Amino acid sequence: MRAQVCCSSDLSFLMEAHDGLSAAIAERAGFKGLWASGLSIACSLGYRDANEASWSQVVDVVERIVDTSQLPVLVDGDGGFGNFNNARLLARKLRQRGAAGVALEDSCFPKTNSFIGDGHLLADIDEFSGRLRAVKDTVADDLILVARIEALIAGRGMDEAISRAHAYADAGADAILIHSRRSAADEILAFMRAWQNRLPVVIVPTKYYRTPVSAYRKAHISTVIWANHSMRAAIGAMRQICDRISAEETTASIEHSIATLDEVFELLDYNELASAEARYLHPDDIRQ
Repeated sequence: MRAQVCCSSDLSFLMEAHDGLSAAIAERAGFKGLWASGLSIACSLGYRDANEASWSQVVDVVERIVDTSQLPVLVDGDGGFGNFNNARLLARKLRQRGAAGVALEDSCFPKTNSFIGDGHLLADIDEFSGRLRAVKDTVADDLILVARIEALIAGRGMDEAISRAHAYADAGADAILIHSRRSAADEILAFMRAWQNRLPVVIVPTKYYRTPVSAYRKAHISTVIWANHSMRAAIGAMRQICDRISAEETTASIEHSIATLDEVFELLDYNELASAEARYLHPDDIRQ
């Protein structure tokens, strides 16, 4: 199951989850793996995506995501919340909570979201490679390790991105996540031509969403992450409903457009609880 999060030979897709509910919905939709998004988790906790949420808060959310679905979960570990020691602690705790993998980005702590501002600072290649080695030495093959490269985000160019990818592969990464903020996938496809599939490649087409999926298959990309869409959908829907209830002072006009309570109970399997109560609280009734 762990290999499905980023190392499948066929193109695979990970859906963002930021809590147990979004995980259950993604699983119901048919996704085979989840992305525990740092941005979305931070938003759900009321924090900014700038390492304001602590690693322990993130790990607690991941535990709920893992427990709520049967899907492998790749966790957005930002830069590891510090140096090699913080990174290996994070990885060990994620393994204990049942995560399938972790993605670490070569950013400095505290991180800045990839789509905010310019002049992003990158970690030294050797220092970040040390973070990766520390994680692999700590969790070995129990946790897929994805090295996320921010060189294109920072405007460092393709040569820098390829150089970092090779260094991170040498440090033990199982896959490479190459990130871009352009509205077209030209940088990503150029990276794939230069990289020559030394390791599986993961992408996050948040900005270049118009690119057809066939282009990713042709380029032999391993995994596509839909990185923040459930969170963004929830914001839009909740804002609309809250505005209408506030303005109309009634819920009569919006009941048809929101989930029924029966749908809520079915999604989270309340029937299982009823069956368990019959089995464990009233076993004599079953025997009769």
